[in-house]
Amino acid sequence: MFKEYLQLHFIVLLFGFTAILGKLISLSAMELVGYRMPLAAIGMGLLVIVTGRSFKLPAAAFWQILGVGAVVALHWITFYGAIKVSNVAVTLGCFASVTLFTALLEPLIERRRIWKIEILLGLVVAVGLYLMSRFAFDYRLGIALALVSAFLGSLFGVLNRQLTHRYDFMLISLYEMMAGAVLVNGYIWATGGYAQPFLHISGADWLWLLLLSWVCTTYAFVGIVYLLRHLSAYTVALAINLEPVYGILFAWFIFGESERMNGGFYVGAMLILVAILAYPLFKKRYAAR
Repeated sequence: MFKEYLQLHFIVLLFGFTAILGKLISLSAMELVGYRMPLAAIGMGLLVIVTGRSFKLPAAAFWQILGVGAVVALHWITFYGAIKVSNVAVTLGCFASVTLFTALLEPLIERRRIWKIEILLGLVVAVGLYLMSRFAFDYRLGIALALVSAFLGSLFGVLNRQLTHRYDFMLISLYEMMAGAVLVNGYIWATGGYAQPFLHISGADWLWLLLLSWVCTTYAFVGIVYLLRHLSAYTVALAINLEPVYGILFAWFIFGESERMNGGFYVGAMLILVAILAYPLFKKRYAAR
């Protein structure tokens, strides 16, 4: 079991590192996602072949997967857009609100009542976001984009969970990446094409793109699903909540002064982290009733 816990935290470290890679890659947010999604689709397609799965999915799933693929694409575009116009600390601090959005979206989509504790923790997150925005006012555009990304990320998670109850998780991921790749690249070409065609991308950017697409996306996603066979969903969810912490620490050590914020910002970030770490504890208690 120790090996599984170690692998879990390694994958969460990879999730936290995606923000670092977003800052290291010199491409715009749109172009970054335009390259990431087809590369991730290739990686997942190879895994489908290696594991001997069929590529067939019911036709009824097509429009659902297309819609979720569009949500994923927009989620990543706004996430990396936030990093480009602010920094990793601001983006990940605000992105931690994904737990709050999930707490609100899940009851609406799954048609259950909202628990009082979800409202209370939502208010704590709101206070934390207020403090962060107050002490990082120069990054207000980044804060807005990160919050939109968090909402889209939570929407993706809730919708994807509905799909995984009916279809193979790896096929869903493959076709979501393909759908997002087609939509994003279609938009890019319709609006003038890539500013940096793939032949002109630097070697360093290619290295970061491949690491982002195949290690932090393909491997990390499949690894999480594998671990869910050995660890409880609660344990996995609790660990994933540490993603912003790991990402902010990485950014602090790698990028230095550009990632250092004032004390009020970190107080707000800590309030959000306390809320998201407390949420699974309360959720487990309510679910047991």
